[in-house]
Amino acid sequence: MTASKSDPALAVGENTVVTVEFWIMNTDGEALDDSGGPVSFLYRGLDSLLPRLDDGIEGKNVGFDQTFHLEPTDAFGDYDPDLLRVEPRSRFPEPLEVGMQFEGVPGTPGGEGETVVDADDGEDDENALIFSVTDLTDDKVVLDANHPFAGMALRVRIKLLGIRAAEPEEIEQGYADSDDESDEVMDAMIEARRNPGTLH
Repeated sequence: MTASKSDPALAVGENTVVTVEFWIMNTDGEALDDSGGPVSFLYRGLDSLLPRLDDGIEGKNVGFDQTFHLEPTDAFGDYDPDLLRVEPRSRFPEPLEVGMQFEGVPGTPGGEGETVVDADDGEDDENALIFSVTDLTDDKVVLDANHPFAGMALRVRIKLLGIRAAEPEEIEQGYADSDDESDEVMDAMIEARRNPGTLH
């Protein structure tokens, strides 16, 4: 399907596909992440921004450029210490490095009441969390399922680059079709919006 081009007469609203660039900073203005170029999404669709940012761009036109201040509750949630785990290193494949990610299901028996953590087998489980390895010792692994920006107040600059009418297929499926393959940051925001305890 070929998407229609941006319409300068449109404002951001229901059934529009919006193209933006964004930059995420801490409250001191230090850069934390960015979109890596233009990203497109169906406004208030499954692939949309955080709700507070959606609210901020509603009714705006191409050329809109503003920085929003987000408290943790409007961004990636408060830091949840219950999402921090310490597991025996013997339960993990080697080599093991900080930054690796594993899928875990809270409440699954795993010996001594710990959460079972398995390498991602590619199967989706809506109750599963993605744990990142944050520290290692000879016999222990520290894992955290909090988003790396959890508990942080953020500044997010959004620059509105394009708006077009959504195609019927996009409205039905709930997300925009995109030829862009560099939407990893957007995917992380989407996943965090759906489940603040998930990190991809």
